[in-house]
Amino acid sequence: MFKPVQYNDSLKDSYTTLNKQLDALLSGERDMTANLANASALLNQFLDRVNWAGFYLYKEGELVLGPFHGLPACVRIPLGKGVCGTAAAERKTIRVDDVHAFPGHIACDAASRSEVVVPLLKEGELLGVLDIDSPEKNRFTEEETLYLEEFVDVLVRHL
Repeated sequence: MFKPVQYNDSLKDSYTTLNKQLDALLSGERDMTANLANASALLNQFLDRVNWAGFYLYKEGELVLGPFHGLPACVRIPLGKGVCGTAAAERKTIRVDDVHAFPGHIACDAASRSEVVVPLLKEGELLGVLDIDSPEKNRFTEEETLYLEEFVDVLVRHL
């Protein structure tokens, strides 16, 4: 049974605990949808000052909405469009301090001000992206972005 914990340690220690929880939560389950749903729920209870946390899955040349927590979202995003599509096309993490300054930003939620997108890559194959939005500018630090990449590494081992 999953029990929420308080993350009052350093950012590094909090993410270490989070990643251990993720690994235990997904252990033994192979269904991608179930694992992504639990991962987005775990992130939603862990992260503060965010308004959207979830996944877009790579299907037939575009990103399609997957499990998430937040307001209804854009359903399909072409590769190379917006932060998600660009991160997927370039297969690299993109952190944006002010989404309104990002060329071609797709505003699924008008309240979003900053965003971080981490590609889900398994053996070089693009599976999708983790997308997290915040209503605050400059919400995501470089350090936290690295920890989110570690979170995705743990997740991808279970997909």
